[in-house]
Amino acid sequence: MRRAIEDLRSFYGEPTGALVRRLLAKRLEDAWGEAPGCDVLGIGYATPWLDAFVGARRVIAAMPSGQGVEVWPAAGRNRTLLVDDRRLPFPAGSFDRVLLVHALEEADDPAQLLTEAVRALAPAGRIILAAAARGGMWARAESTPFGHGRPFTRGQLERLVRAAGLEPTAWSQTLYVPPWTPLLGLADGFEQIGRHIAPGAAGVILLEATRQAYARIRPSGATLRVRAEAPGLQPQPVTRGPITRNPLSRRLDTDAEPL
Repeated sequence: MRRAIEDLRSFYGEPTGALVRRLLAKRLEDAWGEAPGCDVLGIGYATPWLDAFVGARRVIAAMPSGQGVEVWPAAGRNRTLLVDDRRLPFPAGSFDRVLLVHALEEADDPAQLLTEAVRALAPAGRIILAAAARGGMWARAESTPFGHGRPFTRGQLERLVRAAGLEPTAWSQTLYVPPWTPLLGLADGFEQIGRHIAPGAAGVILLEATRQAYARIRPSGATLRVRAEAPGLQPQPVTRGPITRNPLSRRLDTDAEPL
């Protein structure tokens, strides 16, 4: 059962929610910047971060029916709508960027939800999954949205995106500060040292993925592996080592500048 929209709105209107919003926004800004010229789709409860994509052509917030929908006080081409997360009402390839926040953890079928998100993703599009980290303390804090539903490990998210036909390209973590009010003022310090000395303490994992860089063809009964064209950086599994930065594209990685 999903958290009600009233609970989510209330949490992000409190100081703890404002902190979560700021820390996660930093990671998303490192990855996509203002999303210039892109069509952006947010699935779950992504509106606290969608306003940052001021360069986008249009921004859509798709909120699952079990959660409820809110009026998004954003002007212009931005829209919100209530959706069945097992069958999104968008044509294939409609969006250049897809962001999932508070989406996978409480989905009845996370694999089906991601399959639908991938269907809506353009061939050269990029997707970010932001999910509660299984090993973090925020997944145990029922007073926050991260303490409900199923948390994930990095490996579980990688397997999920690969099963949907994507290849992981970058990843990051945030929210190292424990979810205890007296410590929240020290969040920036926890961010700076947490990824070095206690990476397993992060509260949120972010995984970016694109369509697979390889395609299989079968000429004359033989099986060949052919590299498909991919824009920008060539996609590579995140487990193979650090990602080389592309000066034209900011990416998520473990070397992201701390707040």
